Amino acid sequence: MPRIIEGGLDGTGVHVAVIVSRFTEDLTERLLQGALETAAELGVPDWGITVVKVPGAFELPMVAEELAAAGKYDAIVCTGCVIRGETTHYDYVAGEAARGIAEVARAHGLPVTLGVVTAENRSQAEARSGGAKTNMASDAMRAAIDMVNVYRKLRANGDA
Repeated sequence: MPRIIEGGLDGTGVHVAVIVSRFTEDLTERLLQGALETAAELGVPDWGITVVKVPGAFELPMVAEELAAAGKYDAIVCTGCVIRGETTHYDYVAGEAARGIAEVARAHGLPVTLGVVTAENRSQAEARSGGAKTNMASDAMRAAIDMVNVYRKLRANGDA
């Protein structure tokens, strides 16, 4: 029988940073609220949450790097919203945000999750920022807490 290591959604005592883009602020505030509500539901204490606001999604990895390097957080949740426009700007911003966030996670061995809505239009963005489909930041918070517990178990068992 193989040994199975699985995380869990217990946020007790977890320190998490939430980085939120201000661009399309009406939508990113909904994302932030979803992340905070999910954190509370999972038992993350208020004192365990730090929120950092940045201009746009492109800046998320830069601040994630600073926070990860500080060594004060068990996880970092990055959230924002990028809506396709008439130019290729969307491709660069969305791609670099995702790549940079993943790079920070790998470089620091830390859960750094992607709660960035990438949408073709405003309607899709609204549906994924607390509307009819989901709240991507809530999903990212859930993933962050789960991964914190995976890392804790791996390290406690000497597997990492």
